[in-house]
Amino acid sequence: MKHAAVHQANVTDVSFDLRKGEVLGFFGLIGAGRTEIMEMIFGLRPYDGEIRIDGERADIRDPATAIAHSIGFVTEDRKGQGLVLGMTVRENFSLTHLAEYCTLDFVNQGQESDRCKSFVRRLGIKTPSIEQKTFNLSGGNQQKVVIAKWVARRPRILIVDEPTRGIDIGAKAEVHALLSRLAQDGLSSS
Repeated sequence: MKHAAVHQANVTDVSFDLRKGEVLGFFGLIGAGRTEIMEMIFGLRPYDGEIRIDGERADIRDPATAIAHSIGFVTEDRKGQGLVLGMTVRENFSLTHLAEYCTLDFVNQGQESDRCKSFVRRLGIKTPSIEQKTFNLSGGNQQKVVIAKWVARRPRILIVDEPTRGIDIGAKAEVHALLSRLAQDGLSSS
């Protein structure tokens, strides 16, 4: 993937390449444009320039198009944008891929629950039940639910903006280890 943006929200002349299995980090002071770049790639902000995926131009102007290009986005604001706090772990988990469990407008909750439980185990989400409301989870476990819902879509590229913001030191290490494992499995993230 290659992205170049010009003159948008303090972002100028940005260019980078991301390859399969890589974790690409962006850092900078508040206002440096890091979040804006992530939001441009996911179609949440307009940009001048181009995004290329596998050498082909990808005209991403909205999140639906980014998702169609197999891009996921873990926002830095998990409580305001990443989760519906009043919904359960299961309901939040399937928000990005609910259609996989639907037939004739009916949700196969057994299939949805089985897959959610699998991700709870795989990602080490500490919850008494997948029916637990997400507002009752710790910050680190909320973040893992956000990551799980995107990883379950099997994106080729996962944008993870400030993945350890507002979580304790132990959970930070777990999230970093999780992202490293996902990269080893072939997922690219930035």
